[in-house]
Amino acid sequence: MVFFLVSGYIYTNRMKAKLQVALDFLDLHRAVKLAEESVEGGADWIEVGTSLIKSEGLKAVREMKKRFPKHRIIADMKTMDVGRVEVESAAKAGADVIILLGVADDSTIKEAAEAARNYGCELMVDMLNVDDMEKRAKELEGFGVDYICVHVGIDQQMRGVDPISELRKISNLVKTPLAVAGGINSETAPKAVNAGASIIIVGGAITKAGDARKATELIRKAVREGKPIKTRLYKKYMDPLKTLGKVSTANIADAMHRSGVMEGIMPFSCTRRVVGKAVTVRTYPGDWAKPVEAIDVAGKGDILVIDAGGTGKAVWGELASWSCKIKGIVAVVIDGAVRDLEDIRQIGFQVFAREVKPAAGEPKGFGEINVPITCGGLSVKPGDFIVGDMDGVIVIPQEKAVEVANRALDVSEKENRIRKEIREGSTLSKVLRLEKWERRT
Repeated sequence: MVFFLVSGYIYTNRMKAKLQVALDFLDLHRAVKLAEESVEGGADWIEVGTSLIKSEGLKAVREMKKRFPKHRIIADMKTMDVGRVEVESAAKAGADVIILLGVADDSTIKEAAEAARNYGCELMVDMLNVDDMEKRAKELEGFGVDYICVHVGIDQQMRGVDPISELRKISNLVKTPLAVAGGINSETAPKAVNAGASIIIVGGAITKAGDARKATELIRKAVREGKPIKTRLYKKYMDPLKTLGKVSTANIADAMHRSGVMEGIMPFSCTRRVVGKAVTVRTYPGDWAKPVEAIDVAGKGDILVIDAGGTGKAVWGELASWSCKIKGIVAVVIDGAVRDLEDIRQIGFQVFAREVKPAAGEPKGFGEINVPITCGGLSVKPGDFIVGDMDGVIVIPQEKAVEVANRALDVSEKENRIRKEIREGSTLSKVLRLEKWERRT
């Protein structure tokens, strides 16, 4: 009997669950276009994201209400203070639901709740960065808020925090309807509903899709049927090697704020993107003993990173490359010279170096293996993640690998939407409204 009651509750929740699309754009024209596509795909609620409100002001709320009068418009104000003032301003702009932060003072939330009742709108409280969610959720219910949102922010998502696990902490504690946000897609949306969410808030899985309408339809179907539908978009991984294999060095450089790029290291033999952990070598210019000995230390999937002083005769050639190829070492990066380039290219081994020279040095044996080195002007430690492609080589500190990998994936996926708008006849300058954002002096 209990099983059937629970099953019936979950089925009912699936049928009643609302899909809210979060529009965290900087430009209103792009947000409107995305909203149109997502509504066609079945989105119930339209969220004017915090970024959009900060960029365009409450006119973004007015515009959405004007264009979509039959849909609920959500203003993600993320209010921390003056709750009455912000609720009043958003409600008068046309917002049906206003979001403020759960870490705000009790008086702010109570004032906002009263204002919401006065102006005929509803209040959603975002639990982002609330330490004791169980306690706070009970308090918020006592304040009379309309919805509680379990939200794992983008920066937290990059570290692998799971919103559904957070949702389960309070799903049986309160009767207030629950929303969930934080990297939700067609695979996780049904799980969120089963965990107790009545409102599924989706951002990137829709806004970064090449076809937002189809992406929305897919999520609606997954919720309606209660079955995860596999997606390639907007999935956060805890395995950096897997994630980094999906992105370019350009994506990673953007994710690292234009840092992490080895200067002067060129892709002399590069037929594919390579990703691996660094086995480091320090040697003297022209001394190829330690670089060759390091082949015996490195394992399958590793990348040799050699500090050869940036000058001198070649410390690497075809025979060393063959040794790596047979052993499964995926690439070598040399702050120094390589030779036998034509032969290396024929065997398909990936080599990144500062220069090419025909003459090899001597195996004198100076240097060390698996110690911190400098290569291409960057510090590299054993175990750091190395990514190389035709644009060059990136170094990612091991302790930041999960976060950087997921941020790079986020960068890559955001480009999907831009490509679509360009294919439809726009240009990069027009899509990004570059003139609007130019610094004025």
